[in-house]
Amino acid sequence: MTTDRRTRSTFVVSLTPFTEDGDLDDAGLRAHLGRLGAAGIGVYLAGSGSGEGYTLSRDERRRVFDVGADELAGRVPVRAMGVEPRTAAEVVTLAEDAVAAGLDATQIYSLDLGHGYVPTADEMSTYLRTVLDHAPGDLVLSTHQSVGYHYPPSRIGELLDGYPRVVGVNVTHPELTYVAEVLDVVGGRADVHVGGPVHAIGALALGAQGYLSSEGNLAPRLCVSLVERFDADDRDDAARAHRQILDVHEATQALGGIVGAKAALRAFGMPGGWPRPPRLPVSPERAQALVDVLTRLGLDRSEALAR
Repeated sequence: MTTDRRTRSTFVVSLTPFTEDGDLDDAGLRAHLGRLGAAGIGVYLAGSGSGEGYTLSRDERRRVFDVGADELAGRVPVRAMGVEPRTAAEVVTLAEDAVAAGLDATQIYSLDLGHGYVPTADEMSTYLRTVLDHAPGDLVLSTHQSVGYHYPPSRIGELLDGYPRVVGVNVTHPELTYVAEVLDVVGGRADVHVGGPVHAIGALALGAQGYLSSEGNLAPRLCVSLVERFDADDRDDAARAHRQILDVHEATQALGGIVGAKAALRAFGMPGGWPRPPRLPVSPERAQALVDVLTRLGLDRSEALAR
């Protein structure tokens, strides 16, 4: 199993601000990323969920990468996430754009064949090795429940044996036993982060480096503080921070995820913008439940939601 010698960290899957008319809001993006950088949280850009990456054209995605690199490079780790791909070529192009912008790494999402199909073992291996052979820059493997399957831990170990440019593994799975198996085969050769805050404490206790979240868009300092408190062996405070993050998580998910987070940010007068169709905005009345949670936790405008 991995050890504590690698640096612990947390990343936010950044939202992508749009204007009410649906245009990419460059100024809003810069302001939002500036707040994340000030909080000291690592950032993934143009993700399929929080980043509404499926609505971005390639030119828009390049603009997001350029703004991200300009605002965050040298301050916090900043990486490309992208969306679940249909082909290896899509990921290679994503990595090329990330390297051209000066981002630190590119995540490799699991192959999504569509229509509920799951790739065979040979198809999975061919996809991964094609990406790893041709995509430039540092790379992060993602094994994610959204595509309906997970990589066998042994396959992850084999890829780390052959591709030293794999600097991380992001694991989104409902069971911590799978995370533990991945940690065993990684053996400290790359950073391991779990997707979402639910397993954050458990994963850190097992030896993972940290976790990814959408909640960092609302409370970046709170998300960072969980790792800091765990790193300082202050487990009681870490547990309290985790409970607060889960409160934010629950209230946000009840509103549909990032559309709810954007509504709360608008209510506080913070950058975040509007969702882009097909996502629809959440009304101020519905968003009030999340606003109330953030206010109760002291994560209001006076602290710039960056406790």
